[in-house]
Formats: sequence, C-alpha cells, structure tokens
Amino acid sequence: MAGTAYVGVGANLGNPLESVRAAIAAMKSLPLTRLLASSSLYRSAPVKASGDDFINAVVRLDTALTAPTLLRHLQQIELDFGRERPFRNAPRTLDLDLLIYDQQQTNTPSLELPHPRMIDRAFVLLPLLEISPNVHIPGKGAAQDYLNSVVGQSIERLNLPV
Repeated sequence: MAGTAYVGVGANLGNPLESVRAAIAAMKSLPLTRLLASSSLYRSAPVKASGDDFINAVVRLDTALTAPTLLRHLQQIELDFGRERPFRNAPRTLDLDLLIYDQQQTNTPSLELPHPRMIDRAFVLLPLLEISPNVHIPGKGAAQDYLNSVVGQSIERLNLPV
C-alpha cells in the first residue's frame, strides 16, 4: 500500500540552487516511489541558524516505502551531497526533511512525524501549500492556519525552473 509523503528540501552551502534541483531529481529514482509534485524554488534567510540564504522547495511523493525506510534513503541522498552535521542548525550542502507521511504521528529518537518545527517555518509552509493548498498536518490541522505565525520571515519565490 502506497503512502503520500512530503519532503522539505533545502541547501545553503556550495551551489544550493543546483543541489536542490539535483536532490529533487535523485528522489525520482527512489525505489517504490514516484514524485507527484514539486514546488517552486524559494530563497529564505536562515531561521535560528547562520550562513547564507537557503534555497528551499517541497516535494510530494507517492511511496510504498515505510516512513523510516524513506528517511534512511533521504539521509543517504544527503550524505551523497556531502552533508555533515557538526552542530544543530549548521549550514548545509543539503537538508531533506520528512515533513508528513500520510496521517502518521510518530515520535522516536530517529523520526518525528509530522516534522516538529514545520509549522514555524515559512520556507516549509509556503512551498507545501503551493503544491497542496488543502493539506492537513497530522495532529495540528490545516497547514494554512499557520501562515500568520510566519509572516515576518524573509522568503522569496524564485522565478526559476526546478
């Protein structure tokens, strides 16, 4: 049985624009997975982090992988792009966050669903709502209900192909 997953994509080291595009292309090759939609690219200032602006997007996947297995594949893609985790919120060559997986609510040391900070981030909410305007966040409600809380965050939709 396939599930719907939303993945946040971001980068601010190296060539973040190309990294985000290549990561989206890499997700098209995941086993038992089909890319259903990809948002526009967005530029956003780091939130509670340092470094250059991020390039961000959100994708919607149809997958027969379980959430933990999908997360392991996403982490492997990050490693393939040179992702390091020297400290929390460090600048990164690539960040792939499993935001939502169906209506699952999970809280384990390796996976928390829905992503615990997604409702606080314009760089997640705006691209997410672009591809799924009526999406509900498990245990939280309609994603659009959280837009007012991120209105002050710096974000710009880029007029560039994904």
